[in-house]
Amino acid sequence: MAQKNFSTITELVLVGFSNHPQAEIPLFFLFSVVYLVNLFGNIALIILVAIDSCLQTPMYFFLCHLAFLNIFYTTTVVPKMLFNLLASKKVISYEFCLAQTYISLLMGAAECIILAIMALDRYVAICDPLRYLLIMNWSMCVQLILGAWTISFFASVVPLYFTILPLCGPYIVDHIFCEVPVLLHMFCADTSLQETMMVIGASGTLLLPFFLITLSYLRILVAVMRMHSTEGRKKAFSTCSSHLTVVTVYYGTGIFMYMRPKSLYSAEGDKLISLFYAVINPALNPLIYSLRNKEVNGALKRALERWPVSQGK
Repeated sequence: MAQKNFSTITELVLVGFSNHPQAEIPLFFLFSVVYLVNLFGNIALIILVAIDSCLQTPMYFFLCHLAFLNIFYTTTVVPKMLFNLLASKKVISYEFCLAQTYISLLMGAAECIILAIMALDRYVAICDPLRYLLIMNWSMCVQLILGAWTISFFASVVPLYFTILPLCGPYIVDHIFCEVPVLLHMFCADTSLQETMMVIGASGTLLLPFFLITLSYLRILVAVMRMHSTEGRKKAFSTCSSHLTVVTVYYGTGIFMYMRPKSLYSAEGDKLISLFYAVINPALNPLIYSLRNKEVNGALKRALERWPVSQGK
C-alpha cells in the first residue's frame, strides 16, 4: 500500500512562508533582489575570468566552478519559492521535489569538496610558491575538479536513490524547498538507515573536506608566522581571508543541517538556515571574493575601460 501511495503522488504542499502571509510580498521583493545579485555577481565573475588573462589561474578556475554551482543551486530553489510567495495554491510537483532533493545534495557536497580544493591551492601557493605552477598545472586542476563532481555524485545522489522510501500523507513540506532532512519526516517506514546514510555521507563530503581545509590552513599559518616580511604576511593573509569567510559561513550552516538527529528538527529554524546557505550565501560569495580582491577589481576596471572602445567599433 505504501508503494502505491508512493507511485501516485503528483504534488505536495510547499508551506514556505505561508504561516506569515503579511510578510510574503516584502519577502518576494527581497529574495528577487538577492537572486538577481546572485545571478549578476556570479555570471560577471565567470565572464571576467574568461576574458581577462590575468585571472586565468588555478584559483579562479576553481572559483568559476563555485560560481556555476551557486547559480545552478539557487535557480533550482529560488524561482519556485518566489512563485509560491505570490501563488494562492502553494504546491510543488513530486518530481520537482525529488529533483530539488537530489540537486541540493549534489551541490552541497560539490561545494564542500571544491572549497577543500581551493584551500589546497592556497596551501601550495603560500607554502611551496616556487613549485606552485608545476604542482597546480592545468591537467591537475581539471583532474581535481572532475574528481570533485564525480565524488559528490556518488557520495550523495547514488545513496539517496537506493534508499529513498515511499512518502506518507498528508503530503505537506513545511520548508522553503525539498531536501533530505525535511523528507525524512515524510517517509512511511523507519528512517534509521536513511539517517545513518546521511551522517555517513555528510562525514565524507562535509567533515573530511573540512578536516583538509583545517589542516591546510594550519600549515599556512605556520608558514606565514615564519615569514620575516610584514608585507609578505599581510599578502598571504589577504589571499586566504575571502576563502576562510566563505568556508566559515557555509560549513557552520551545513554541518548543523545535515549532521544532527531528526529529533532536533525545527521547521521555522531550519527554514532560516536553509535560506541562508541556499539563497543568501551564494549571492554573498562573489561579493566576498571580489570586494577585497585587487586582481578581480583590476580585471573589472580593465573590462570597463575596454567596453567604450569595443562599443565605438
